[in-house]
Amino acid sequence: MSLPSSRLFEPLSLRALTLPNRIMVSPMCQYSAVDGNASAWHYAHLGSLALSGAGLVCLEATAVTRDGRITPGCLGLWSDANEAALAPVVAMMRAAAPGVKLAVQLAHAGRKGSSHAPWHGGGLLAPADGGWVPVAPSSLPHADGEAPPRALSIDEIEALPRSFADAAERAARLGFDAIEIHMAHGYLLHQFLSPLSNRRSDGYGGSFDRRVRLPLEVLVAVRAAFPSGRPVGVRVSATDWLDGEDAWTLDQTLEFAQRLKALGCDWIDVSSGGISPRQKIALGPGYQVPFADAVRRATNVATIAVGLITEPKQAEAIIAEGHADMVALARAMLFDPRWPWRAAVALGGRVSVPHQYWRSLPKDASHVFGPIAFGQR
Repeated sequence: MSLPSSRLFEPLSLRALTLPNRIMVSPMCQYSAVDGNASAWHYAHLGSLALSGAGLVCLEATAVTRDGRITPGCLGLWSDANEAALAPVVAMMRAAAPGVKLAVQLAHAGRKGSSHAPWHGGGLLAPADGGWVPVAPSSLPHADGEAPPRALSIDEIEALPRSFADAAERAARLGFDAIEIHMAHGYLLHQFLSPLSNRRSDGYGGSFDRRVRLPLEVLVAVRAAFPSGRPVGVRVSATDWLDGEDAWTLDQTLEFAQRLKALGCDWIDVSSGGISPRQKIALGPGYQVPFADAVRRATNVATIAVGLITEPKQAEAIIAEGHADMVALARAMLFDPRWPWRAAVALGGRVSVPHQYWRSLPKDASHVFGPIAFGQR
């Protein structure tokens, strides 16, 4: 069978890292760690995703400080114990899928920290119930009726880039191929960017230049702490989805993206929203792709498109038409962890499949998976 060549399955080089295709497993919180330490669930969950055939597998939002977790069950990389617990998980993934490329998303939840797990409602978790007092740029709650977070002091803000850098050093020792810094979805660095959550009047709030200061300092610190040949990317929320308010907008994102580029950012993962429950999002297939397209055109930085990308032909069109350099899948990948295999069959791409699974493959799929020979006594 002959199919046209697929742009989705073309390799992509970022610094010294070459990805075999343009599919990323998006970072997805699992809320299943213990004091930041990976658990048995991570072996099962990440072992499955390592075999997906995706060009890059990005681990979930991983807190750089204890109070930077979203929930008590969030993964962390702030301590020696966190690093030691994650090491065998990474080793397992590489042993099961020797060619897999791995990234980790470094994050701080800010005022969205100390939350219940989603399956317990997701609301604010009080200190008396095992939570903590979350921190933020300003003492403004995320949602009406919530207790306000504690505003960070200047000394605490100035210490944050070092916390991200320390986690980046741990990620390097663990052998991660890349890092993504979480500056989106209403978490701490997005809270500094958006006027809705940042009402500071010092050097970290007020003007655009001051609001972007901490996120840029974090990028500089992580870039310096991580090996120069390995890429560092950033996830942004392109808009707060609150028209008519003093909110973060696409125009501000484009200016911010130019500054990220100047400081050595290797990719921009373009999402949106998360800063306020009042957001009004027009959901639909690929609804965030235009944001990735705008960032790519404005900066010429490699961009990742996300958001209701579910079908192979849809993903192929995003890459082939130049809207983004990669696509990242989350829920679709949880539902179908072999999504890249299915996309390869549909589009004529090629993926690596473990020998142990060869018997599952269609007999006419040699163009996708390479020569297949499976004998059995």
